[in-house]
Amino acid sequence: MYDNILIPTDGSEAAQNAVAQAVDLAEQYDATVHALYVVDVDATNLTLGTEQVDRIRQGRIDEMPEVKAEADDATGYVADAAAARGVSVEEHVTAGSPSRAIRNFVESNDIDLVVMGSHGRSGLSRVVLGSVAEKVLRRTRVPVLVVDLHEADE
Repeated sequence: MYDNILIPTDGSEAAQNAVAQAVDLAEQYDATVHALYVVDVDATNLTLGTEQVDRIRQGRIDEMPEVKAEADDATGYVADAAAARGVSVEEHVTAGSPSRAIRNFVESNDIDLVVMGSHGRSGLSRVVLGSVAEKVLRRTRVPVLVVDLHEADE
């Protein structure tokens, strides 16, 4: 049923909450987990400047130790959780708009299921900030399991 499961991660607590669900499903279906970190070029442009963003867009993340370390930490968390359960994992880093980059990855890599965390924002904060999880859910053609950050608290 599921051969390739994508876990988009930014290293946040919300993303980490989704990892256990994804790894459990991958173990049950003998699937490969794909950990994807997306360098958000819009957010990065504000903090790093256009020269750094150009490096990111060209795939030269290795030249940016802080960005590379953040990406490695985020995907490494997923890789460690998967390895602990004997699940095959691949780590990926890309740049762009997070929701678009996730959708492109799904289409280009034969992904069967996306498992991702959500901060569970509602009301005005959701309208102002947008929701990557919602955009992925609405615009992809594969099942998307959204794990709410606040579910772990209940």
